[in-house]
Amino acid sequence: MVDFSQSKTKENLARAFAAECQDGARYQFIAKDAKQNQMNYISTIMKMLAKNEMAHAKMFYQHIIDNLQSKNGNINIEAGYPFKASELKTSLKEAALIEEYEADNIYPSFAKIAKDEGFAEIAKTFQRVAEVEKVHAQKLAALGEMFCKKTLYKAQNPKQYECSNCGHREYKKEAWKTCPLCNYPQGYVIINFEE
Repeated sequence: MVDFSQSKTKENLARAFAAECQDGARYQFIAKDAKQNQMNYISTIMKMLAKNEMAHAKMFYQHIIDNLQSKNGNINIEAGYPFKASELKTSLKEAALIEEYEADNIYPSFAKIAKDEGFAEIAKTFQRVAEVEKVHAQKLAALGEMFCKKTLYKAQNPKQYECSNCGHREYKKEAWKTCPLCNYPQGYVIINFEE
């Protein structure tokens, strides 16, 4: 086993921690933008994804704390992180690409390095987080596509739409503009992007 303080795994954990914190913050920004655009359910989804990212960050942070022997916990890292102003439709697509890259490239690579260095539990964490990021990528890609095609609330065949506020449900080709039960706007309709 490689000494943790001299390992590439230590640096990779710090990079992953920073990336997950940034993803969590970026998703909070997208959630706020969605809310301002009266897309409450997209805002809810983005807040859930932000919470997931912060949970990942906490796991990476804890691995560092558990393995770092020195009192000086400062880890210098150099990495590129995306900074780009965009609107909601492009934010969803760009976030999907970032998640996909993390799932397919970054975390599997980090897992292999951790395993090779003798950190089996850390390798498992990287691999499991990669699996979650893959699901995030799929959700974000689907939402981005539906948003751009203006099909968030439209379907070829009747499907169930449900109000996330009151639970009212109807089978229709298009969701209501205002919920017939509670009068909440369309942005509160649950978006089923897994169909």
